[in-house]
Amino acid sequence: MNNRVLLIPGPYDVTLKIALHHFVAICSESIKRRGRFTVALSGGSTPQTLYQHLTAPPYSDAIAWDKVHLFWSDERSVPPDHPESNYKMAMDAGFRALIPPSQVHRMPAETSIESNAALYEQIIQSFQPFDLVMLGVGEDGHTASLFPNTTALTVTDRLVVANHVPQKDTWRMTLTFPCINAARSTVVYVFGTSKQKIIQEIFQGPEKYPAQQIGTSERPSLWILDTDAAALIAQSQ
Repeated sequence: MNNRVLLIPGPYDVTLKIALHHFVAICSESIKRRGRFTVALSGGSTPQTLYQHLTAPPYSDAIAWDKVHLFWSDERSVPPDHPESNYKMAMDAGFRALIPPSQVHRMPAETSIESNAALYEQIIQSFQPFDLVMLGVGEDGHTASLFPNTTALTVTDRLVVANHVPQKDTWRMTLTFPCINAARSTVVYVFGTSKQKIIQEIFQGPEKYPAQQIGTSERPSLWILDTDAAALIAQSQ
């Protein structure tokens, strides 16, 4: 458990505000220390809400967007204008109007996914380690596109890979554990009652889910939960 820090602050609106302030704080500190902020974004409904708030006042006014570089933690094998694209979701949420196009580094996963994963790795090497990697967790315990029983889980010598996900009959491009766990900060957002069971198993069960491998003893991951997601943990304490 020393690789995970559990934060249960309260209701959804309070948790959301803490997540927003955390992002702004990491961004500001990174720009102050290194002159830029590198972040790998996550897909999903919770990050979408975060992005919509971050790219609007008052939070957008606190960020030097010309010093922000956007990356992604994973991407589906769809074109960038597809409704399921993580890139499209983030850009439509507000980033498109704020960040110079040359500083937006999307994962090209729609074609030649294995060779494009190698090219994406070359791009991010000069930006390593990321200042922040944003993640979520699925009800099956996956994070990014590191799904249970897939080959990417055992990769130790790559930053980005193409990962075949048999349970979804598709390919995904994803950051690997070595890349994610090298980040200066890693945060996992989990909101809602649908995540209660997996959160209980992640924090109180045996080590068997991909999301349990996020964080190290030197760089613990931060888990930001609302009271709905953390309900079963709270009941057992």
